[in-house]
Amino acid sequence: MISKLNLENILFLDIETVPETQNFNELDKTKQELWEAKSRYQRKEEFSAEEFYDRAGIWAEFGKIICISVGYFTNQGETRLFRTTSFYGEEPTLLRDFKNLLISHFSQAKHLLCAHNGKEFDFPYIARRMIINNIELPYKLNLFGKKPWEVPHLDTLELWKFGDYKTYTSLKLMTNVLGIPSPKDDIDGSEVYKTYYEDNDIDRIIVYCEKDTIAVAQIFLRLRGESILEDDEIIHV
Repeated sequence: MISKLNLENILFLDIETVPETQNFNELDKTKQELWEAKSRYQRKEEFSAEEFYDRAGIWAEFGKIICISVGYFTNQGETRLFRTTSFYGEEPTLLRDFKNLLISHFSQAKHLLCAHNGKEFDFPYIARRMIINNIELPYKLNLFGKKPWEVPHLDTLELWKFGDYKTYTSLKLMTNVLGIPSPKDDIDGSEVYKTYYEDNDIDRIIVYCEKDTIAVAQIFLRLRGESILEDDEIIHV
């Protein structure tokens, strides 16, 4: 079925997130208590709520988006190209810029969004952060009242499961088994907090995020039985 989709109608994406503040003690008392309760199951007795706070970016209620990278295919005659770009900076601004892209270029019924584990993480995270920032949801992220087959989202993790809902396969593992150059050749997700808050190196995070977006597109190509992108087919805008 996915082999029948027009690649030019798909927006591939990845997001990077961090805790909303650098340190636990910057939260007000109520938010600290809420974080302690929210994280209790994951941290058990091994960590205090404060020690576990560097992982708060996983939850939209305690984190924020610092980068959204997108990529899309364009065909120029016989030439296949994949263009990538990123939105970064203050969260409300990058969310509005991303929303404007969806409205101006990917708002038609034929358009789809695609991410790895996107249905469990990227898409709901973006939607929640938009609502928190008082940004009206664009149609492609507003799932209220939509039937499952009306949801315009593709998920390479879900496609790889083939109905096996008990499994999780990371982006790094999928690129390895499918013979795709690994995007994890610099930082990984566990290092984004330090890179952002301590190193103040957003450029490094952008590169990392764009590599993941490219990897999602590469996986999608392999799932369609097509050749992966060569370096000269990828354009960073």
